[in-house]
Amino acid sequence: MVSREAEIVLRADKLFLPGVGTAQAAMDQLRERELIDLIKACTQPVLGICLGMQLLGRRSEETRGVDLLNIIEQDVPKMTDFGLPLPHMGWNRVYPQAGNRLFQGIEDGAYFYFVHSYAMPVNPWTIAQCNYGEPFTAAVQKDNFFGVQFHPERSGAAGAQLLKNFLEM
Repeated sequence: MVSREAEIVLRADKLFLPGVGTAQAAMDQLRERELIDLIKACTQPVLGICLGMQLLGRRSEETRGVDLLNIIEQDVPKMTDFGLPLPHMGWNRVYPQAGNRLFQGIEDGAYFYFVHSYAMPVNPWTIAQCNYGEPFTAAVQKDNFFGVQFHPERSGAAGAQLLKNFLEM
């Protein structure tokens, strides 16, 4: 179900925070729809996907800088290219922290599908890392808020397992 009604959102078992496009456009939409405080008030598991994960951060370096939800106290800079093409697009290995329930049943170094040019650096809330010229956060968790920089819905069996793990929380 897709909704911006507070009572429906707060009653949901789980929430997805998808994201396609720019951080500015996404935050403008959340602000216009009065969803920012509602998202921050959620106590059920929330999964941000791709830009949705970045939105959990403090500030994006996109354009002249975009204030984000600030659930994860970490900025989201543009990736350094190190001679590699940006956006980082395609399959790459992800290395989760041992025992994290979001990655239960997923092999260490499993491949996931990425499409992004901005990435959260490794930080205290990082639960999985990837390397594209340098390590970056592939997945993050703070309390009931989870985020994945990759697209689980495009990541085959590993992505399906991750979504199953999230839905079973």
